Amino acid sequence: MTKLYSRFVLAIVSCLAMFASCTSNSNDQSKSTAILDTVSLSGKNFALAYQDGQKIVATSIDTMKQISFGGATDPSISPDGNKLAYTVSDSAGNRSVWIADLENKSQLQLHADSKNYYGAVWSEDGMHIVFSVLNEKSIWKVGLIKNDNTSFVILDGQSNINVSSPTWKSANEIVAHDLKNLYTFNTSGKIIDTKPLKDLIGTNYNIASDNRFFYADKGNKIIFSAYSGNAIPELHGKANAVFSMDVASKAIKQISSPEMNVSNLFVAADDRIFFSAAEKPFTQSRIYVSDLKGDIKTIVDKGTDPTAALK
Repeated sequence: MTKLYSRFVLAIVSCLAMFASCTSNSNDQSKSTAILDTVSLSGKNFALAYQDGQKIVATSIDTMKQISFGGATDPSISPDGNKLAYTVSDSAGNRSVWIADLENKSQLQLHADSKNYYGAVWSEDGMHIVFSVLNEKSIWKVGLIKNDNTSFVILDGQSNINVSSPTWKSANEIVAHDLKNLYTFNTSGKIIDTKPLKDLIGTNYNIASDNRFFYADKGNKIIFSAYSGNAIPELHGKANAVFSMDVASKAIKQISSPEMNVSNLFVAADDRIFFSAAEKPFTQSRIYVSDLKGDIKTIVDKGTDPTAALK
């Protein structure tokens, strides 16, 4: 696996270009057009997607080929590596989640009955997607939808709790936080557990809305990002770092290097920890992968917001 990852950096890149534009109102769905290469993408086994400036790059381990998507953010590759979820923003400031099929090159917008939804995360089986969605009361909630664009539901839709950064705890449970509590939802939309963050991880970690919590090691560990340590002059504050917490003992260890400032975190269903981070002078972010023990490897020399398939 180490040799495969190291080849990402050395690969000769083959690119496609995709233009995604979005206009949204309450009565009309957005439309997207694409200009895609005529080369077949079938069987490419895409395994990693990440942000590179203004484009998303999806990379195949097996063929060392890459495709790029312009005008999109928040990449999220499906567990089988065949689909890519991403966010499109329009000139009015609206955001929406789209799915690109990497096999047949089709695209579709997820129907969320909102002008502002973003940050898709696939379930382990690839059958469902969750994302942040702004409801009609201008409260941030978790949206859940099937991968065939049906059965959209807002979790805990009637409460006034704002939640951020949803991830999958298990096949039937989703977690998200409101800076003070970590909530667990079932797929029916009900909150089934609430853990105060100060009791869960202590008071030495500062959480922002885009910090995520992932359950790993069959639920025995929580991988999360948070701001901690001393303020760094170049950052005008504390650095963001990746941590692992043992659920039983609540022992916490830092996964990312103390010299790093982490920008994004993703934990794959096979417990690989992907994150993007920059070191001094904090001008260029690289993408790293780590196991649960903290054995870190660089896999991309320039990029942010990594997400990985199970292949």
